Amino acid sequence: MPSAQQNHLLEALSAEELLRLRPRLEPIVLAAEEVIYEAGRPLEYVYFPTTCIVSLMYGLEDGSSAEIAVVGNEGVVGVSLFMGGASTPSRAVVQCAGEAYRLPGPLIMEEFTRGGPVQHLLLRYIQSLITHMAQTAVCNRRHAVDQQLCRWLLLTLDRLTDMEIAMTQEHIASILGVRREGVTEAAGKLQKAGVIAYRRGQIKVLDRPKLEALSCECYEVVRKETERLLPWVPPH
Repeated sequence: MPSAQQNHLLEALSAEELLRLRPRLEPIVLAAEEVIYEAGRPLEYVYFPTTCIVSLMYGLEDGSSAEIAVVGNEGVVGVSLFMGGASTPSRAVVQCAGEAYRLPGPLIMEEFTRGGPVQHLLLRYIQSLITHMAQTAVCNRRHAVDQQLCRWLLLTLDRLTDMEIAMTQEHIASILGVRREGVTEAAGKLQKAGVIAYRRGQIKVLDRPKLEALSCECYEVVRKETERLLPWVPPH
């Protein structure tokens, strides 16, 4: 099981702060497409991903949905718990299988209301998450599927340890909230350009600089804001 400190938020805690949390940090293995929490239902835990990636999805009455943010080892899933909302209209679904640590809701609420470095760290993370969500909304409305796919691939790669993503085109279409044909066409263009290799649900990025050049500005906005705010290491 990966160390809890493979999650950058947990890594940013002081030894004293981590010591308070460690006895209640529970290692957990999460499978692809596993639902961590459903829309409108009370949250019981927050999750600190180490090797998994979680999509925050927003669904509509017709059954369609789209990703509003992605969380990996840079963050935490379940911010509504310590923000006082208890639940959220989005749902959290595991995008890439892997490990995480989870913490009971009452404990993260206690740490947040304690104030000080832990609260400041979580607030900075929330600010980066808000930027991520806002930029995703703009991107989905204003940019072509080709650019959205490039943005999504880059954000996913940033949260993985290699250049390969296990994901079907149908699943990507569901995440982006677009037709599968659009993803197929966009992926085909990237493959023809030598940017990716796609085969049987496996996407391997061959040329990351070119992928970045083909993406819209949305990826760079999110990346820079995340780097500006995180990781934030409190004084020890």
